[in-house]
Amino acid sequence: MYDYRAEIKLKTEFLRGFKMIFLSLLIIATCFLAYANGANDNFKGVATLFGSGTSSYRNAIGWATLTAFAGSVCSIFLAEKLLKSFSGKGLVPDAVALSPEFLLAVSVGAGITVLVAALKGFPISTTHGLTGALVGAGLMAVGTEINLSVLGSAFFIPLLVSPLIAVILGAGVYFVFRAVRIQSGINKEYCVCVGQTETIVPIPRPDSCFAMTTVTGIEASIDSEAVCRQRYVGTVWKINSQKLLDVFHYLSAGAVCFARGLNDTPKIMAILMSAHALGMQSGLLLVGSAIAIGGLLHSRRIAETMGKKITPLNHGQGFSANLVTAFLVIFASQLGVPVSTTHVSVGAVFGIGAITRQANVGVVSQIVLSWVLTLPIAAFFSACIYGFFMV
Repeated sequence: MYDYRAEIKLKTEFLRGFKMIFLSLLIIATCFLAYANGANDNFKGVATLFGSGTSSYRNAIGWATLTAFAGSVCSIFLAEKLLKSFSGKGLVPDAVALSPEFLLAVSVGAGITVLVAALKGFPISTTHGLTGALVGAGLMAVGTEINLSVLGSAFFIPLLVSPLIAVILGAGVYFVFRAVRIQSGINKEYCVCVGQTETIVPIPRPDSCFAMTTVTGIEASIDSEAVCRQRYVGTVWKINSQKLLDVFHYLSAGAVCFARGLNDTPKIMAILMSAHALGMQSGLLLVGSAIAIGGLLHSRRIAETMGKKITPLNHGQGFSANLVTAFLVIFASQLGVPVSTTHVSVGAVFGIGAITRQANVGVVSQIVLSWVLTLPIAAFFSACIYGFFMV
């Protein structure tokens, strides 16, 4: 007599094992996304420290890692709304949004896009990457039934408006701080760099040939960007103004990194929470650690772009940009609005560069182009991955 119960039990165990494999892959994919996020985003908060010469690269990335991880820990209490925003619910039917295959495609598609951009030195948005990946996997899963109207107010509008607000606030805050500095009698000081130079000089000879000789001389230069370091002289509350500014600059950079961890961690954790792959505490530790490792290993290219290529920065300008970025990202996190730390940070730095007329428009144009391409590229990768699992 055929035992149907044995067959049902065998099928149940097979399905359970198959689901466990997918959940394991999902955890790995989420760690990959978090790693890519750290590589592309961790240094953005401290880029002004590095670009203005306030800190070395090593010290800056260490400070970024510490403060971003603190933001990741606090996100469990302060940014619960973002967990819901990036679950995919409302965009596609719940049965699809909660399936491991859909979430796996979103993680890998967004992760590949963000990591490749980090390796190329383009500071793109993980928020942007996740949004594109959700759309790509959603189109592959349900086709025209995807609810794109959800993306308008919930995703696209904040991503478009936030950098424009950051440009205006960055320029405005720097202008106000500069006026306060001048009124307070705090002036800029430039060092004079003196050193030896060697020049090769040709010496004519009677046989119509030339002999070469080296002439050593002394050269002095005054510069505010590469040759010499610009500092502030004067006191505030009987404290040296330069030392006080450096302290506030470090604090503002830490605030940006904290805000980034606060804003980005829930977006990544939403993938694990939707599939019930891990609990809140273990998922938080895993995501936060992967973000930290990605930042430590692959932030150098982003450091060069954000810290030095958009516009030259001095200490005060870097502090102003960080203050604007931290305020906007923390405020958005509290409201559950998925803004991009990248967009806000680049906008604030560019706003200051526009005021000083030193902004590198070519570099900013390339960055904006990478933002435009992020959505379709992430959508393509996630759609291909979802289609592969559905074959």
